[in-house]
This record gives sequence, C-alpha cells and structure tokens, in this order.
Amino acid sequence: MSRSFPMPQAFVSPDRIRSLFTEAMSQMYRAEVPQYGTLIELVADVNAGCLEKDPDLRDRLARAGELERIDVERHGAIRLGTADELFTIRRLFAVMGMQPVGYYDLSVAGVPVHSTSFRPIDEAALNVNPFRVFTSLLRLELIEDTELRGEAEAILAARRIYTPRAVTLIERHEQNGGLTEAEATEFVAEALETFRWHGEATVSADTYKRLHDAHRLIADVVSFKGPHINHLTPRTLDIDAVQARMPERGITPKAVIEGPPRRHCDILLRQTSFKALEETIAFSGDDGAIQGTHTARFGEIEQRGVALTAKGRVLYDQLLASVRGEVQVGAGGAKAGAYDHELAARFKALPDSWDELRRADLAFFRYSATPAGIAAAAGSTLPGDPEALIAKGYLAFTPIVYEDFLPVSAAGIFQSNLGTDQQQNYATRSNRDAFETALGATVQDELALYAERQAASLDSALEALGLAGLPLKTVA
Repeated sequence: MSRSFPMPQAFVSPDRIRSLFTEAMSQMYRAEVPQYGTLIELVADVNAGCLEKDPDLRDRLARAGELERIDVERHGAIRLGTADELFTIRRLFAVMGMQPVGYYDLSVAGVPVHSTSFRPIDEAALNVNPFRVFTSLLRLELIEDTELRGEAEAILAARRIYTPRAVTLIERHEQNGGLTEAEATEFVAEALETFRWHGEATVSADTYKRLHDAHRLIADVVSFKGPHINHLTPRTLDIDAVQARMPERGITPKAVIEGPPRRHCDILLRQTSFKALEETIAFSGDDGAIQGTHTARFGEIEQRGVALTAKGRVLYDQLLASVRGEVQVGAGGAKAGAYDHELAARFKALPDSWDELRRADLAFFRYSATPAGIAAAAGSTLPGDPEALIAKGYLAFTPIVYEDFLPVSAAGIFQSNLGTDQQQNYATRSNRDAFETALGATVQDELALYAERQAASLDSALEALGLAGLPLKTVA
C-alpha cells in the first residue's frame, strides 16, 4: 500500500512580501500621522495632472516600465542604535528582496549617524515595487560626554526591537529559502511591530533632556522601545507643484527643496517635507509617568530623475557645494528664494537635455532596439556605430531612474525636522569598515549597479539588431 505525502507549499516571491509590507506600513503610518494621508492625496492629484498635461512624459514612463510603480512607490527611514539591530534589519529586509546599497556618512553634515539604503536591485523587482528604507546607525562614539555615552549604550543594549516570532520567521526564510503565503502574511504583521510608534519613552525626563541636549537625534534613537518609522515618502512628478500646494491642504512645507534645481531633464533626487509633529509622550518616573513632548516624525515628498555617472556626480557635488557655501538658507522666504535663484543659475553648467547628458557620459541610460531598427536589421547591414544607430532611430535610450539617496539632502531633511537649525561640528570621521562589520555584509556600489544595467541594456539592444559587442562611444 502506497503512502501519499503532502506536497510542499510554494514560496511567495520577495516582491510580493515587499508589496504586502509596503501597503501595511503605509496604512499604519496613515493612521499614526493623518497628515501623511493628506500628502498622499495631494501627490496623487499632482501626478495625475502631470500625466494629463504631458503625454510625452506618460509615454516615456510607460516605455521604461515605470508608470505602474509611481502610485506604489515609497521610501521610509529608520534610525537604529546598535550593531546587533543593524545586523538583524539586514536579514529582515532580505526576506523582502532588499539589499544594502551605498554608504552615507551624515556626520560631515552635523548628524551623528552613518547609513545605507535597503532596496531591490533587479530592474524587474524595482518595477514591481521599488520600496527602499534609508537606514541609519547611531554613532555613539561621537557623543563627547563619556558618562552620557555609557548610559546610552546601556539603554540600547537592554532593548529588543524585533518580536521573537519575527526572528523565527527570518530564520525560517534563511533555512528554507523562502516563506509560504501564510508565513509571509504573519511575517509582515510581526515585522511591522519594529516600526510602530510608541508614545511611552523608556527613559526618565531628565535622561531624555540630557540626550536631547547632546543632539535631538540621539534622544530620538535612544529613548524609545523601537526605531519608529520617522517618515514615509511618496514619489511625485512635480515637486514644485506639491511644495506650492501644501499650504492649501493645511500643511507647512520646509523652506527649500533639497537637491538639484527644477530642470527640464530631472537629475538624481529632489526632496521636501512638512515639519515634524510635536507629539505627547510619557516619560518613566518613580512616581508614575511624566508627560512631555517629542519631535521626530514627519511627511516627505520626493521627485526622482536620472542617475548620474561618477563624472556627473563630481560636477553635481561641485555645483551644489558652490551654492551652499555662499547662500545660507534659513526659515525666511527671502533667503529661500535667493538660494533657489542661485542654485538654478549655477546648475546651468550641467546640460539639460537627455542627449547631451548621455553623450557627455554624465548620466546612465537604458538602451533598446526600436521596431524600425529591428525591421532594418532584417533586410540590410546596419551601421556599426551606436551613435549612428541612434541618429537613424534604430536605437533608443531612456533615463535610468536614480534609486538611491544624497547625503547632503538627507542631512538637510533630518536637521529641518528635528525642530531646530542646530548644527554640530563633528570632525569628518567616516567609518565604512565599522558600519559594514556591524551590518555583516558589504554595501553594494550604486554606481556599479547603474553601469551594469546600462551595459546589459545596450548588449541586449545590439544583439536584437544583430550587432552584439559594439562599444558605446561618448564625447567628452
């Protein structure tokens, strides 16, 4: 008599788990921060208007596979306190197909953290859901008060920010190579607890004040049960329109948009936000809870453009530094206006057409064989120069979206939403080795990832035209 055994249940894809988590996170944050819901509605209205007014933009996004991802696109940010917390968050995000990309030292801008971005790296996965989380690790060694530093270390060492069940499911994913649908649903619910807001501090009011006086971000990281998500960010197609219309919805935006100026051809990343909420919290005390307030969580909006090459980034960094070194931005509109004007003027040095950016090797592009090119290849020999193929309309190119972050912009957002213009003067002490040791992995080089995508797309396009192996020529 033969025995039958149940078939093993199929694993769900990391893309699905990531999408389930993104939706759950968005719903949780909408309930916790109602203005986030208002922001989502405003961004949806602006995006719909942009696509209606600009059919060429709609067509370009559709050809690049980006149109469907716009409405689901989000990035979040969390701040961790210990190496163990960072090590486990890497394993947690791996369940969702997200890997650490890039190293960001924010201490150079007065913020005592260094960071990476967890995100999908495969083009197909990005087009399904490009959810990314900017993840920072507090640099306790930058706290000059040794007694306070030791106290912060002890507080952080005592907390556990992951539920036991979340850790079990992470281990199951690592051992089995995936999670079933039921396990994935449970994993999302358990993982969400790490990012949930807790209105009760784990420290006394006095300890909170001393941490706060050292740096507001230190107080935010050390004083709570977990690393509450401090913002979620939808992607807009016109950040200037969102910035201008936020007051109509009862939202006060920060003074200036971080990043490059408004351009015809968007580059890298532009970000703005509304001021962080002042939230009531309860401090621990001998005689019961003591009421106080904490400022950390806010809403942010981003507009993403083309990824720049190493050459393009050098030019971008030089232009941005030249403006920030001369025009100081405060809360006043006049100063913000002067900054925006000067930024636009300086950035005229960076070409504002897709073809100029491509030909000068300043940005990354995805190549594809056109229907006309494929038809021509079937009946004749095509020119062996990719530039000639482009000129004849046989080879097309579209900008590769920048999927990562900018350290100066991130620091600017952090500072403006800590409720202060406070600037700490930390010595430049980048410590990538220590970060990667804590992470338990090497962060991937974002420029190498873009270069690989560009090269792979060109190889595929040329193969479709029967011209495999041709190099792409650029002009200096």
